[in-house]
Amino acid sequence: MIRLDKMLAHMGYGSRKDVKELIRKGYVSVDGEIIKSDDTKVDENSEIVIFDEVVKYDKYVYLMLNKPDGYISATYDNNLPTVLDLIYGYESRGLFPVGRLDIDTFGLLILTNDGMLAHRLLSPKNHVMKKYYLRYDGKYSESFADIFKKGVKIDDYITKEAIFEDLGNNEAYMSICEGKYHQVKKMMEYVGCTVTYLERIEFGGIKLDNNLKRGEFRSLSEEEIKMLRGDYFDK
Repeated sequence: MIRLDKMLAHMGYGSRKDVKELIRKGYVSVDGEIIKSDDTKVDENSEIVIFDEVVKYDKYVYLMLNKPDGYISATYDNNLPTVLDLIYGYESRGLFPVGRLDIDTFGLLILTNDGMLAHRLLSPKNHVMKKYYLRYDGKYSESFADIFKKGVKIDDYITKEAIFEDLGNNEAYMSICEGKYHQVKKMMEYVGCTVTYLERIEFGGIKLDNNLKRGEFRSLSEEEIKMLRGDYFDK
C-alpha cells in the first residue's frame, strides 16, 4: 500500500504539495469515490481517476534509451551531462542506469528504479550477456575468436569467455558477460587493435530498438520486462 499523494507525485502529477491540493479540491477518485484525504492508502489494484484520466500505477519503471555520445552513465555529475538529462516525465521516480556505457559509447542502456533486478543483471555470477557492434583500426586475425573465448589479461583480471564475430572490413560483434571499465576497448588493445566506434546493441536478450533515434527512449514492453526478470533468474 502507498499513500495516494505520494503515488500521484511519483506518477508526475506534480509535487506532493501540488497533488495534496488536487485531492483536497475533489479532483481525484479512488474506486469510484471522490477522495479528499491525501493520506488515503491505495495499491496497484485501486482504480484511480484524476481529471477524468485513469491513472495506471506501476511501482517500477523500465526504460530503454538509445544513448548518444557525450553523456555519462550516472544519476548526477557536477560537470558533464548525464543520461538522466535525456529522460523526461519520470523525474520523481528515482531512475538510475543499469550498468554504464562510456561517455563516447552509443546504444542500448536500460534505466529503472528496480534495484533488486539491476543488481541481479549486473552480478557477474549471472553471466548476463551484452552484445556490442564495433569498428576498429588494426589488423584482423582469425585467432581473435579463440583468444577472446579463452579470456585475456586486462589490468589485474582475466576476462571471462567472450564471443567475437568478424564482420569483415574491420567491423565485428563482441559479446561479453562482464562490465569492466573500458572492457571491450582494452580487449581489442590486447590484440593490437584500437576501437574507433562502439555501440551496445543487446543486453540480456533485449535488442536495441532501431526506431529509437539517438537520445530517444521508450518503456520496455511487458515481454521485454519478463525476459529480464525471468529468462536468467527463474530457472
